[in-house]
This record gives sequence, C-alpha cells and structure tokens, in this order.
Amino acid sequence: ESVGDVAIDRIDKFRYAKGNSATADIRLEMQRCMQEDAAVFRTQDSLDHGVKVIDEVVDKFHTDLKVTDTSLVWNTDLIETLELDNLLTSARQTMYSANRRKESRGAHAREDFPDRDDENWMMHTLSYDSVEEGCRIDYRPVHDQPLPDGEMQHIPPKARVY
Repeated sequence: ESVGDVAIDRIDKFRYAKGNSATADIRLEMQRCMQEDAAVFRTQDSLDHGVKVIDEVVDKFHTDLKVTDTSLVWNTDLIETLELDNLLTSARQTMYSANRRKESRGAHAREDFPDRDDENWMMHTLSYDSVEEGCRIDYRPVHDQPLPDGEMQHIPPKARVY
C-alpha cells in the first residue's frame, strides 16, 4: 500500500463515517475538555480528569463520527473533520504532556506545583499519538550548550520574572 493509498483511505474513512456524532459536536466536547481541564491554571485533579475525557472524545471521534456530506467539491463538513482529527491529536498530546509535568514553566502553570523545577524537569517532552496505541510520552535532555566552546557565550536558563 502506497502513501497515496493511505491518504485516500483516511479521507474516505471520514467521508463515509456513519456514526451518530457530528464533527461540530465532537469539536465542542474537545473544546470544553481543554478549557475546563487544561486551562491556564492547572491541577493534578483537573489534568487526571482531562486525560480521561480527552481519551473518550478521541474514541468517540474514531468510532461514532457522522459526516453527512460525501461530495468532493466544496465539502466543508469533510474539511472540518480533517481539521478536528489534527486538533484532537494536539489536544491529547497537550493534555498527556501537561499531566506528566510536575512543575510550572512558561505557559504551563500548575497551582499544585507553582515553581519551576530545573533539577527534575529540564527536559523536552516528546509525545507520540496513534489511534491504535493512544498517546505515549517520552523525554529527551535539553542541550544547554549546543555550539562548540567559544562560538557563543553560554546563557544559563532562569525563571521568567514579571
């Protein structure tokens, strides 16, 4: 099976989806989940709940989606469905990543972990997502001196202060 076949199969899977849940309804569920459980100020309880809810929303999208317009010309229903597929991937990876990170850093503010924790969390979060395997989180170290010695002065990381 070629890459082109995979892309056509993806479009057709959505185009002919005969479930009970419209794209707009699933998108609203995703939006509410993200606003309620992964808002600017987060807690472990809200993120734990959010992981459960976003998994349910993703599952509904892949098992109960209904697309009513099957045409190939000016099909906004299909375009919105493809966009939601991408948004759900980002939403789930965001929720899972935030749930694992036990600190506040940048735009990720935890009410239960208000401080930045460079000792334990100076690392990049890597997320992998698939329909078959769900969301998996991994990490890689931050390279704090990416250039050879003498090429650029090292600037150590520090907390943002406003």
